[in-house]
Amino acid sequence: MANQKKPRIAILASGGPAPGINSVISAATIEALNVGWDVYGVADGYRGLVDNELRQMTFDEVGWLHFQGGGILGMSRTNPKTAENLEKVIKTLTENEIDMLLTIGGDDTAYGASVIADGMAGKIRTVHVPKTIDNDLPLPPGVPTFGFTTARHVGVGLVKNLMRDAQTCSRWYIVTSMGRQAGHLALGIGKASGATLTLIPEEFDGPITIDQLARIIEGSVIKGLSYGRKWGVCVLAEGVIENLDREDLGKFPGIRRDEYGHIILNDIQLGKMMCDMMEERIKARGTKIRFTDVTLGYELRCADPVPFDIEYTRDLGFAAIRFLVEGGTNGMVLIENGKRKSIPFYEMRDQETGKTRVRNVDTSSEQYLVARRYMSRLTAKDFDDRVDLERLSKGANCTVEEFVSYFGDLVENEPEQYSWEDEIRDAVESH
Repeated sequence: MANQKKPRIAILASGGPAPGINSVISAATIEALNVGWDVYGVADGYRGLVDNELRQMTFDEVGWLHFQGGGILGMSRTNPKTAENLEKVIKTLTENEIDMLLTIGGDDTAYGASVIADGMAGKIRTVHVPKTIDNDLPLPPGVPTFGFTTARHVGVGLVKNLMRDAQTCSRWYIVTSMGRQAGHLALGIGKASGATLTLIPEEFDGPITIDQLARIIEGSVIKGLSYGRKWGVCVLAEGVIENLDREDLGKFPGIRRDEYGHIILNDIQLGKMMCDMMEERIKARGTKIRFTDVTLGYELRCADPVPFDIEYTRDLGFAAIRFLVEGGTNGMVLIENGKRKSIPFYEMRDQETGKTRVRNVDTSSEQYLVARRYMSRLTAKDFDDRVDLERLSKGANCTVEEFVSYFGDLVENEPEQYSWEDEIRDAVESH
């Protein structure tokens, strides 16, 4: 009995980095060691399983790791699901006598773990810790993905600096934020920093033209000019590019297409495109303002986690090991209302398409409506007041009729907003 093999667990992180990965690794390793297991770290995500690159982890290596950004094990986007790679992964796990696999990542990482579990016919148990700074995985309402809070915190600090610089130098910044499928990060950064304008894909119901997008920003610039402000910051979620009408987009010079004729969206620098268009449009109105594009992305991914994410990820690392200790497998752990829970991988996926469901920003929520109310952008109310219209048209260097004709359609689908003025009036009248 003294020579009996201890249970062995392998830990890997895959995909792109997010603040708190090291904290998950630390907490999971410590708890696994506490229950008497041997812990193996896998180098560079699934690549380490393909290439049989594992090392045994110790308490001294991870004990004070939770404060640090980045990922001590390294990360990659190696796909374990191809037939060749899957065969190598199974061989690595078998030769190293790995009994359990803990994965940290997004939906692709989770799906890869389930494919491996199926390939090993139940000889390995798996658990997944969800990770993305985009906050778009289908967790319960109010439950963030780890790393989002830190990424938002760092992004807010950077945009605050740009706001001050914009004010000091009388210029505009257009800041493109990560978030290809959902606008949580852009909205969180824009709202908390007090950015002039924030645009996310969820606010657009169907395709829009580049002109429509440009006119929304132009309207915000003119509204500022009407009050004597020649500066501002627009936070633009990168996912807005998915809403752009492809036929319209294809008219622009320099657009590349793949072998199937599809526009290569990753090539398009949306922020730079908007800056160039804004400078031309505002100059045509008789005002000169410099527009500069900034991209927020890689700066956010390996930041040291804020206390919320440190505590949250230590809970998640602990929850992952307890899930396995209690006999669980092929599930994802989460913390809801202070309690650890798990959901099967398949519940993350649309049963018809097989794709992971995306958690989008709810544009009917008060969270979003408050964000909209504090932006400096054209609203339906601006078109109801003749005094406002005359001030705005003066800022645009055009007539009221020209202003309404040019910008009026932008507020047609404006979300219903809370009429605080009516509520205040009703409250006063009731007393």
